[in-house]
Parts: sequence; structure tokens; C-alpha cells
Amino acid sequence: MKKRLLALSMAMIMSVGALAACGEEGGSAAPTEAPADNGGDTEEKKEEAAPTEEKKLDETAEVVDVAEETEGKVLNIYCWNEEFKSRLTDHYPGYEEVDATHGKIGDIDVVWTITPSDDNGYQNKLDEDLLKQADAAADDKIDLFLVEADYALKYVDTDYTLPVNELGIDPIAELSTQYKYTQDVMTSSDGKLKGVSWQGCPGVLIYNREAATAVLGADDHDTVQAAVKDWATYKETAAQMKDAGYYMTATVNDTYRTYSNNVSVPWVSADKKIQIDDNIKAWVDDTKEMYDAGEIKSTAALWSDDWSAGFYPDGKVFCYFGPAWLINFCMAADVDGSIANQGGWGATEGPQGFFWGGTWICAATGTDNKATVADIMRKLTVDKDIMIDIVKQDDDFVNNQPAMEEMAASDYTSAVFGGQNPLGMFAAGAKNISLDKISAYDQGCNEEFQNAMKDYFDGNGSYDDALEKFYNSITAKYPALSR
Repeated sequence: MKKRLLALSMAMIMSVGALAACGEEGGSAAPTEAPADNGGDTEEKKEEAAPTEEKKLDETAEVVDVAEETEGKVLNIYCWNEEFKSRLTDHYPGYEEVDATHGKIGDIDVVWTITPSDDNGYQNKLDEDLLKQADAAADDKIDLFLVEADYALKYVDTDYTLPVNELGIDPIAELSTQYKYTQDVMTSSDGKLKGVSWQGCPGVLIYNREAATAVLGADDHDTVQAAVKDWATYKETAAQMKDAGYYMTATVNDTYRTYSNNVSVPWVSADKKIQIDDNIKAWVDDTKEMYDAGEIKSTAALWSDDWSAGFYPDGKVFCYFGPAWLINFCMAADVDGSIANQGGWGATEGPQGFFWGGTWICAATGTDNKATVADIMRKLTVDKDIMIDIVKQDDDFVNNQPAMEEMAASDYTSAVFGGQNPLGMFAAGAKNISLDKISAYDQGCNEEFQNAMKDYFDGNGSYDDALEKFYNSITAKYPALSR
């Protein structure tokens, strides 16, 4: 029964739509379909996650001393791309790279199982092997795996994730420098921290300096922020951009997370009712108005060719919305002729604060390398010098407040942003992120809602028609939900 219950949990609910890096993975992972609600037993139904409530770490949790435990011979790491591998290879002291899927940490062999997220491949592989974890040989057990904000809640309240206090990490004393929201994501309902992140993902409005100069008369932060300070002013600026031959954004979905991160109610209520917040409806209304006016280029999806065309001057796109990873991994900074490669982007706060994504390091229950996993967590999320080195080498925004405050006040500059130091606005945004309105159904709701609204934006039906399509698709995906 336990395997059946946990398999059900893993097959069901996921949260905030996001992505932690680009490339072959494309957009956010395809949502796992929920099993049909066939009136199964009550115990199984309890496995469905309720909307997230404010969580507090259990200060009484025993911190286990693992120093005397014998470490295993193999450290198995599961992830979906090279991002975390590059962080470990480049920044973890003593890591030796053997080849693309193998490394060494002292006498321990590191084995990477990298499964792209396309068609939900990573989660399917992870879930399949976690279900075998209890019976696997010691050298075959998963020791460490990565999760995104999309589906973190799917693993937090299961026995497959090990609390960090059972690795010997005191979450209160040792992790106090981390941004609180990154811990809220991975805190279980009984107050146990189940994962840590090296990065923070507050978002900014990323603007085309050439377009700003041509239309607004200057490309400095203050000039641009005044032109996008709220949604009403943003729409006025969009009309000016259109008149000058620019699109405000590449696609209708570029602004979605900025609206969806500022809702007053979660997608799903405690009694499993679907709730469409006023701010979600405002996104629809504003986007329809701007697309019909020719101020938005396309109704294509994020990660499409239409979306990425704006990374280049000929794309004539004024702005994108995103965190540090979008800028560094997705905007063609290494490609000659791109705006990023020429240092042609700038950053400003935009109409509303928001966040997008994140990657968390989790210890798998059953690992025989607790001390090594704990040391990786400490080095990559607590060690200030290492985290500053990540900022300098990788232009990432790290999950360490003292490190980011020091870098924000330093002479650090970003080549992509034409010599601007955007870290101060990222740091301010990270402090204000709240997850009190997320639910375990967010990824599916966000994706299906945007998919359904495409017909409306394209003029293929009314808003009510699109809304009906959304309700039908989301209740088919999650049969426990109702209107």
C-alpha cells in the first residue's frame, strides 16, 4: 500500500509553473496526468495536496550526527540538465570530472543520471527509480536529486525526501542567511526542511536599450522604470513602442508570471474549487487589448522561435520578464549578434515584482552518503566565498543574503546588461517573494489556462469559450477539482 500511495502522490499534483534553465529542455515539463478519480479508498484520496499554507520550520527537530557514519562508494545524482553539474564541477572543492556522466569526490565515485525534462521524462525516470529505492543495492540507490518549483510540492510531503536535520544540518542555525521563500517551498507540513537551493529567482523587466533610447529618449534605469511603473503606464509605453516599430513583448505569455505571482487567492481552494483570481483575468484583458492593437508580436508559446527572435535586434522586441537564469541561460549571450552578446539589455523593476522558478537539492531517503550530500548543500548554499564566486563566474543570483548584499554594493557589473549592476533590485525582490498563494495544482492550472486563452487571443472564440476549454482540460487532468 505504501508504494501505491506514494506512486499516486508522485503521479498527481505539481505547483508553480517555472523553469530553471533553457536549452534542450524547452519549456516547463509537461504535467503528469492525474489518475482518474474512480472513487478509490479514503486513504489514497488524502494523498492529494491542499493549497500551501504559511510554514514554519520545526525548531525542535533533532539534528543527527552523521560524522561517524560510513560513506558509500557511489554518489548517484539525478537531474535534468547540466546546470547543477556545472555548479558542482566548477565550485565544489575537490570535485574531479571524469567524463560527462562521472566524477570523483575523494574516494567516492559520482554518477550523474541526466534525463531531459521533455515530455516529463525527468520526473518519470526519477519517480520510477524512487519507487525502487527501498530494494535497490546500496551503490544503485539515488543519493541526491534536483527538483524545480514546478513540482517541488510533489516530493516535500513524501518519505522519499530526507529532512536536512537528518543529514546533520541545523536549518535554524546554519541556513539563516538563505532567502525565506526558498525554504518555504521545501518545508513539509510538519516543519521539516526537505531541500535547499543555491539560487534565488526574483524577476525583473529586461529591456532593449536601443529601443529605450529610440522611443523614450534614454536607456537609463530611472527613465525606463518611469515608463513601466504600473500596468496602465506600461500599456501607454506599448503604444509608443508600436508607433516606433517595436513590439512591447514577443509573445502573449511573456507577462503571465508577473500577473500570476500577484494574485489574492490560490488557483485551488481548500475544498478543491478552481478559483480564477482578478489578476489572472486582468492579464487576459490587458493581453487581448495589446495583442489586438499589434503591440505584442505573437501568440506562440514561450521557448518558441517567435519568442526567441526578440533576442536579436531584428526581432524588434522591447522587453522580456525574467530572473537571472533567463538572462544567463536563455537569451543567447554567447551568440554573436545577439542583444545580450552586445551588452544591449538593461534591467528595471517593472510594473510588479515576481519570481520565476528555482532548483532545489534534495537528499533521497536511503542514501548512504549523508555526510557528502550535507557537505554539498553547505558548500553550495551557505559558504559565502563560494557563492560570491558563482555570481562572478556565472552571473547567477545566489541564495545567500550577505553575499548578494555585498555584491550589490560592489563594483560588479553584468556584461549582458551593458555594465549595469542589477543585483540590488534582484536582492530587494527576493526579500519580498511570498508563496502563500501557491497550491499543489499550479503548474497544470497555469499551463492549461495559457493554452486555452490562445484561442481567445487568436480570435477563435470568446473568453467564455476559452474558459470552458480550460475548465474541461483542468478537471480532466485533476478529477478531484471542480468549478
